[in-house]
Amino acid sequence: MEVSFHEEIKALRMGAGEVFHGEGILAITKGLLQSGVSYVGGYQGAPVSHLLDVMVQAKPYMDELGVHVEACSNEASAAAMLGASIHYPIRGAVTWKSIVGTNVAADALSNLSSPGVTGGVLIVVGEDYGEGASVIQERTHAYALKSGMCLLDPRPELGQMVNMVEHGFRLSEASNMPVMMELRIRACHVRGQFVAKDNQAPKLSKKHLIDEPAGFNYMRLAHPPVTFAQEKRKVEHRLPAARQYIAEQRLNEHFEGSTHRHLGLIVQGGLYNTLMRTLQQFDLADAFGVTSLSVLVLNVTYPLVPGELVNFCKDKSAVLLLEEGQPEYIEQELALMLRRLDLQTPLHGKDMLPSGGEYTAEVMAQGLLKFLDRHQADAVPEATRQWLATNGERRQQVQSLLGSPLPARPPSMCIGCPERPVFSALKLAQQDVGPVHISGDIGCHALATFEPFSVGHSILGYGMSLASRAGVSPLMKRRVLSVMGDGGFWHNGLLTGVQSALFNGDDAVLLIFKNGYTSATGTQDIINTPTDIAKELAGDKRQSMVHTNQTIESTLKGLGVQWLRTVHTYEVSHMQATLTEAFTTEFQGLKVIVAEGECQLERQRRIKPWLASLLSKGKRVERVKYGVDEDVCNGDHACIRLSGCPTLTLKDNPDPLKVDPVATVIDGCVGCGLCGENAHAATLCPSFYRAEVVQNPKLHERLWARWQGLATRWLQPA
Repeated sequence: MEVSFHEEIKALRMGAGEVFHGEGILAITKGLLQSGVSYVGGYQGAPVSHLLDVMVQAKPYMDELGVHVEACSNEASAAAMLGASIHYPIRGAVTWKSIVGTNVAADALSNLSSPGVTGGVLIVVGEDYGEGASVIQERTHAYALKSGMCLLDPRPELGQMVNMVEHGFRLSEASNMPVMMELRIRACHVRGQFVAKDNQAPKLSKKHLIDEPAGFNYMRLAHPPVTFAQEKRKVEHRLPAARQYIAEQRLNEHFEGSTHRHLGLIVQGGLYNTLMRTLQQFDLADAFGVTSLSVLVLNVTYPLVPGELVNFCKDKSAVLLLEEGQPEYIEQELALMLRRLDLQTPLHGKDMLPSGGEYTAEVMAQGLLKFLDRHQADAVPEATRQWLATNGERRQQVQSLLGSPLPARPPSMCIGCPERPVFSALKLAQQDVGPVHISGDIGCHALATFEPFSVGHSILGYGMSLASRAGVSPLMKRRVLSVMGDGGFWHNGLLTGVQSALFNGDDAVLLIFKNGYTSATGTQDIINTPTDIAKELAGDKRQSMVHTNQTIESTLKGLGVQWLRTVHTYEVSHMQATLTEAFTTEFQGLKVIVAEGECQLERQRRIKPWLASLLSKGKRVERVKYGVDEDVCNGDHACIRLSGCPTLTLKDNPDPLKVDPVATVIDGCVGCGLCGENAHAATLCPSFYRAEVVQNPKLHERLWARWQGLATRWLQPA
């Protein structure tokens, strides 16, 4: 039972004049269809996952329009799809997550940008930058600069975002440059409305096929010696054409100030809403965007239009540039423009704002205060100065009211996650073989870097764990362990890791989590996802479903892996023994352990509706519940240190003669059985019990339960 985007798909069908309500990323998806896109591809990842997820589920409607949608194996394969627009006047779009996705796609993007494109190309990048990010703190801007691609950063308002999608394709066609659109987390999730247009069926599509392939044209290849001419065309033809289109269509927005129009603010489009909130704190803007200072919003951050920026700056007494992240690409280019024209307008940026980090309203306010104090001190209300001055004091007051700082609350694996038992087994195995160097990877399993497991020495890219141990494992006395998920295995790990280790004859240990989905990005299907029939047959069984798809095992055997074990993740003792064997066996070569256990989120989505349907029909339903016998629990809490499950926690000891709290299993337990498995594997106190809760029991079960109750009461002391 996958996540349904039924309502979102209905919104995609809206026609001219209808009012669209929803999130920014869904508005972008609607904008693609309104622009007559022919093909869409990509690799999922926050904050842009919904774009591809919705389109994949909307396949029947995409077929009506003739739009081809492809869920790609990684970002490189998505970027390579754009090669269709080099020769043919067809519009294509791809999407992926932030700088990490762009890094993977970089080779294809360079070879696409060199010959340029004929059809419009739009690359939607989820710019995951700032305090809420889940990736390294770098910007996509550098790729636009080095490869000669336009970069859009639209103001986070749904109508403007959709407008920039449509202009993005036209800009690409006018300049023959690929166009990237970066969308911050807040832009993707901002909610609003806009008046929709009719979707445009592409002129060339699955319903209107290309009659003949394009004739051979060596100039359209990214191949020397024509690459030298292509580099020249980037500077002499494409950039001027892009700048002309940007200026003529007024893609960047100029909001004239009222009382302090001689002071200018230049801001990346994606930061506009935060800037407005900041100006409101200074009483320099209202809720409708009317400002006292002049504001230039850069919805296109590359290429910059010199005439536009110079005209904005020339009559200002000072300008503050708000550019998030570093290096300060825009600030450097603007400073160079002003210097070449000998324009003496004072330009401020990173001298008043932090060089790195997210520009929240509070951060912007500190920079704006410095700017105004220097150039218009009377524009700052005294209340604003007090608000900024007392921010630190308010935090201290909150802490004093609480008595102590709030405890750290790191992210954790889901309740019943099939990956948690493996790390419990790994902790136990290391007690026998000693500490092990562990190469980590991107995915849910990266959460094992937090307590209580605290494992992982490096994370160098999605599917790169086995490759990243190649330098350290030959120098290590004890074997090195590499961990990756099945999503990472198909994304990159198969070739960069497994193939390389086999080719070089490396003595390595690889642990693959086979949960059946690319879980960390939203449980999207992959090649080893169980079929719908397998899901139905599995019912509430935890083992049989993922075992039905043997694609990973078959692939490994086909490549020549000789030492291969498949172990169900919840069998902690078996997993511990298998890990110990892998670290100590005399076999020299790649040893692969496939840890098999269905993603608990997907399992719950499947079985909850199934159980609800049984209950509605009055049928018998049995579910497993685990608990702790308070009289047996000795209070050493080793079970918690070995598990880390959120539903295994502490409560006050009911025995007045004992001080230590006892372990308890709270509501939310999904009955995975890890607590009992850990207690057995580690030989802990036998305080865990397993109970079967039966709803709509049979007659003989009711009679048996009644007899048991009578017998129990008779045996109890008076």
